[in-house]
Amino acid sequence: MKTRVLGRTGLRVSELSLGGLFVSSVGGDFEQGRKATLRALELGVNYIDTAPTYANSEEAIGRFLEGVKAPVILSTKLGGRPKPFEPQNRDHLRKSLEESLRLLGRDYVDMLMVHEPERPGYYEWWTRMMPYEGPVLEVLAELKAEGLVRFTGIGGTTVYHLADLARTGIFDVVLTAFNYSLLWQEAGQGLIPVARAQNMGVIVGSPLQQGALARRYDEEVRRGVRWLSPQRRQQLLDLYVLLDECGMTIAEMGLRFVLSNPDISCTLMGARSVAEVEQNIAAAEKGPLPAELLKRLDQIATRVPFRPCEEPAVLPFGREYRGPGGVR
Repeated sequence: MKTRVLGRTGLRVSELSLGGLFVSSVGGDFEQGRKATLRALELGVNYIDTAPTYANSEEAIGRFLEGVKAPVILSTKLGGRPKPFEPQNRDHLRKSLEESLRLLGRDYVDMLMVHEPERPGYYEWWTRMMPYEGPVLEVLAELKAEGLVRFTGIGGTTVYHLADLARTGIFDVVLTAFNYSLLWQEAGQGLIPVARAQNMGVIVGSPLQQGALARRYDEEVRRGVRWLSPQRRQQLLDLYVLLDECGMTIAEMGLRFVLSNPDISCTLMGARSVAEVEQNIAAAEKGPLPAELLKRLDQIATRVPFRPCEEPAVLPFGREYRGPGGVR
């Protein structure tokens, strides 16, 4: 497994790393999750991202890592506890990290991120924006000074607000999800160049769009579904044609596409099974995509440069869609 430097942190992280969103349950099978995680570490993965709001992810990862001797870089986030969590309450901010450390079985975390610092209705992190102010910034500085946190970051889904936060120079790392993949590339235009200018580490979450790019959905795409815009539908059809020409799986192309960008430090993968981990790592080890293939992917992607306003953040292939918030 190749490693890359995580921006100004100086940490070398595996270019394919573990995302903890689904590490916790893994279909309810703790042992399956443990085996998948340990297999990933055995194959060279050294970075794990988790959060208090990822179900029991922190607890599961803490148990998975019991007895593991190899160094593991751990990242978690603020929020979710105690309940109700008050983001401008200094005591709540500290208790969030304290519980994370307890569950992870660690004296400190390498990375502590402000979770969804920009999404309306999630948490009101800031007492003032531009310049950003609030107790969270003060507490993060204190936690670093006390040795409980090595580096700080921001992790979310809205490109342009994350870019505003990146420009402050306060944070060491940015995690962007759902906005840098084969067909969704807003982060490549609006965020990653800003992070590069600040020498921030860049982590890409959901490179396969939580399943939409993990496998093909030829029948649904050809038939057309009401939540899929005509432009997006044509993009997917063109992408499937390109995959057939290359003889490549969509998951391999998706992971290798993200890792073709030298400004990205690492991208996160799931760990639902040992087989999934091995397949993803084998794909990453093939290296960046050829320049001509990247050019053709860019031509496909630029046909829908921005997400249509009615498009769900996670395309609900294989599920019933009843409008925003109604996927099942």
